[in-house]
Amino acid sequence: MLGAVAAAGATVLPQAAQAQAAPAAPANGSTLDRVRSSGVLRMGVVVGQAPYFTKNLTDGTWTGACLKMAADIASKLNAKVQVVETTWGNQVLDLQSNKIDLAFAVNPTPERALMVDFATPILVHSFTAVTRKGYAKPATWDDLNKPEVRIAVDMGSSHELIARRYAPKANILAFKTRDEAVMAVSTGRADVNIVLAILALPMLKKNPSLGEIAIPRPVLTMPTNIAVRLESDKRWRDFLSVWADYNRSMGTTREWFIEGLAELGVQQADIPPEVQF
Repeated sequence: MLGAVAAAGATVLPQAAQAQAAPAAPANGSTLDRVRSSGVLRMGVVVGQAPYFTKNLTDGTWTGACLKMAADIASKLNAKVQVVETTWGNQVLDLQSNKIDLAFAVNPTPERALMVDFATPILVHSFTAVTRKGYAKPATWDDLNKPEVRIAVDMGSSHELIARRYAPKANILAFKTRDEAVMAVSTGRADVNIVLAILALPMLKKNPSLGEIAIPRPVLTMPTNIAVRLESDKRWRDFLSVWADYNRSMGTTREWFIEGLAELGVQQADIPPEVQF
C-alpha cells in the first residue's frame, strides 16, 4: 500500500489516532495461548463496511466475509468468535490495548509495522473507477489526469491517496464519507469515484443510477492483511500467515468474499471478468 494508508476498506489512520498510536515494543505472552485457553477469539468489526462486515441493525448480528474467516480460524482453535465494534482508525489502538486479538482487512505500511504485526495477505485487490452514467470508461490513469475530470473520493482514504498520486491534475473532490462521494457521482456532481473493486461491486448493485466499473491501466493493487499485536512470541502471527496462505491458494478466501457479496445481492454474473480478488 502507498504512503500511510491504513485499513481495508480503505481509510488512512486519522491524524489524531496517528499521534496516539505510538510505536510499540513487543508484548510478553502469547495471543495464541490466550485464545486456546479461553476458547474466545476477539475480532474487530466495523459498521458500514460490507462485504467485510455487515451488521443487522434489527437484531445486532454480524455477517460478512471477515466473519466467515474468523469463524474458520476459531474452529481450528476450538474457540468461539466474539465481535468487538471498532473503527478503521481505532483498530491499531484496540490491538495495542489488548481489546481484540486480530483485525481484518488492514493494509500494511512501514509506519504501521512499527505499531502492529501483520500476517501474510488474505487478499490482493485493485483500484477501480466507477463512472457516472454516460461518462466514458477511462482506460488509463492518464484519461483521468485532466483538469476537467471531477474525481470523488472519501477524505483521508487510500482512494484519495491513489487519486492524488495518479491523477494530480484532476479536480479531486474529497468528501467526509464514501457514501457522500458515491452520491456526488450518482447525482452528476462528479464524473468518477475511485474505490477498491471489492467495495465497488456492492456499490454498483445498490445504486443503479451509477454508470460502469473500470480498472484504469496501469493496474494498481493493494494487499489486505490480518493485523495482530506485536509480540515476542510470533506463533500467533505465523499461524495466521499459514492460514491466510492456505485459504488464498485453495480459493477459499475468494469463495468467502463471493458469499459476502451475495448477501448484498451481488452474484458472480455481476462481477466483470477484469475484476480479480
